[in-house]
Amino acid sequence: MWIRKLKKISRKAVRHRREAALLAAVALLLTGIACYHYAVSPVTALTTPTIVDIPKGAGFFRITEIMDDAGLVANRPFFWIVALVKGATRHIRAGEYEFTGPLSPSQIIEKLVRGEIKFYSVTLPEDITVSEVSRRLAADKLINEKEFLALASDREFLASQGVAADSVEGFLFPDTYKLDRSMTTREVMRILIRQFWKEVTPQLKKEAEQMGLTLNQWVTLASIIGKESGNSPEKPLISAVFHNRLAKGMKLQSDPTAVYYLEREGRPAKTVLRSHLKKDTPHNTYVIAGLPPGPIANPGLDSLQAALHPARVNYLYFVAKNDGSHQFSSSLGAHNLAISKYHPAKQKK
Repeated sequence: MWIRKLKKISRKAVRHRREAALLAAVALLLTGIACYHYAVSPVTALTTPTIVDIPKGAGFFRITEIMDDAGLVANRPFFWIVALVKGATRHIRAGEYEFTGPLSPSQIIEKLVRGEIKFYSVTLPEDITVSEVSRRLAADKLINEKEFLALASDREFLASQGVAADSVEGFLFPDTYKLDRSMTTREVMRILIRQFWKEVTPQLKKEAEQMGLTLNQWVTLASIIGKESGNSPEKPLISAVFHNRLAKGMKLQSDPTAVYYLEREGRPAKTVLRSHLKKDTPHNTYVIAGLPPGPIANPGLDSLQAALHPARVNYLYFVAKNDGSHQFSSSLGAHNLAISKYHPAKQKK
């Protein structure tokens, strides 16, 4: 009798376990279906871009919290499951992400794993100064401006980048760069310097040496040429004037060098005044003889080439013609006539 009761109880227990297992399987199946539906269905239809910043060192749960606060998760447990299935929990790259349109959690996680961070296209024009570079980059929050300017004169850092100079001026190559906000200020500066070394080939450096110019002198001369004229075809003529003056022991008398100290102070001059030309500063070629101690801007390749390949002319003077070009002269008399024609109220070099 007791044996029959035990068998009956055992059969009921087995039946209950089967029912429990079946219920668990059904629940798991329904959860799986719901999770799959969650994974492939848009979380929200973003009509405007949503920017999310994933900080360096953030753990997966912190990342989920950031994404949820931005309205891109909706269901944290399901988001965790989808990320675990995709093996994404340890492979999300820090940085700034832009999300727009109807995106599913699966697409969002894949974007994070691929590291499709938001890039900023920054164009640094030729003959831009370090101060101007820092302002442009800081405007897009790509650098810490104070740190950038400190690095610009950090001899130890510059030496590590192959720059044997007191300043990085002249070695930040003007170009269009794709940068992102996860980059450190040091990384950004390294990228700009690296591009300089890509453009300044060993052959070009050899040509400079054959002309009797050190790297610093070559870049310095190129920077003056570039600041004097943005007209590329004229640059070899500008270069010829300065080469001819150097050969004769004449002062270069370049206006941009006279106001460079203002550029370094972050307050560029809109107009070059007589008082600027008389200012006793290290770079003012109205005061000093020969080339300044360093570049006054970051020259482009055409200015660097012009410094190495001056036109074969005997010009010693030039004056702006107010149309983007210059009038060149070989004698002071001809130069004064050009001044009276184009700038009757001013005395130019």
